[in-house]
Amino acid sequence: MTKAAVFGTGSWGTAFAMVLADAGCEVTLWGRRAELAEAVNTRRMNPDYLPDVELPASVRATTDPAEAAEGAEFTVLAVPSQTLRGNLAGWAPLLHEDTVLVSLMKGVELRTAKRMSEVIEEVAEVERSRVAVLTGPNLAKEIAARRPAASVVACTDASVAQRLQAACHTPYFRPYTNTDVVGCELGGAVKNVIALAVGIADGMELGDNAKASLITRGLAETTRLGLAMGADAHTFAGLAGMGDLVATCSSPLSRNHTFGTNLGRGMTLEETIAVTRQTAEGVKSCESVRELARMHGVEMPLTETVVGIVHDGKPPLVALKELMSRSAKAERV
Repeated sequence: MTKAAVFGTGSWGTAFAMVLADAGCEVTLWGRRAELAEAVNTRRMNPDYLPDVELPASVRATTDPAEAAEGAEFTVLAVPSQTLRGNLAGWAPLLHEDTVLVSLMKGVELRTAKRMSEVIEEVAEVERSRVAVLTGPNLAKEIAARRPAASVVACTDASVAQRLQAACHTPYFRPYTNTDVVGCELGGAVKNVIALAVGIADGMELGDNAKASLITRGLAETTRLGLAMGADAHTFAGLAGMGDLVATCSSPLSRNHTFGTNLGRGMTLEETIAVTRQTAEGVKSCESVRELARMHGVEMPLTETVVGIVHDGKPPLVALKELMSRSAKAERV
């Protein structure tokens, strides 16, 4: 059996561990808390994040990172993006020398503005061909319920992407391969920012026309940035781009959309954080995405607006007025 390690016991890490197991892998799930590991091993469940899901027998859990990493052909990283660098620095010496490191994270690192695959390459000191990304419209609770979903596995080495594809292909989870890692990662990171904007609009009850406009113009922003960074434009019309964007901006299961909705309803940032149980990646990554845009000379007004509301305290109504009063222009510029 193919051995896989999943570092992170949140809803997506646990759900993907289940996918790997259903595809025939032997999976070790790593988490910090002994009581959660015990629940996985004895009750076949993650009571904190997926309490209604019975995990396959081929998923086991441990609090020992060395035990999780031992002999793993795939090492899956499913921790909040802003914690990756610190966590991976401790795990890197424990990893199997030939393991493929797989990022489930959809964020851009603060201060460095690096994508997650770049952080992995740097910290783990591995070649780019050993780093893969899994992304797409993948709401964890639906996948854990074994509802049909498609995804993208991206790696600069097509053969590595194909190996990962085979390791996570199940009757309900259909992965496609791609070699455009830059485009796939940007699609996953920027859609969280746009989902915050859509959530804010929904909280303000601005209507479906506003939602559709934000999704469409958000995709335009993502594509502009991607092209400036060397991505393939076709990626943004696929699962890693439009697919992920639609799911995240439309579903009540989306953390970022829900976070934005609470802001749009008038909650403060502190109040919204207090009622948000899991990480909404766009809250921090919006600043990093704005930094990337400025570094590459790309105009991203929706991203600027989200940063203004989330981090600068700008009232949503004021931000809306400013956004709608921008000078008129051609749709494609």
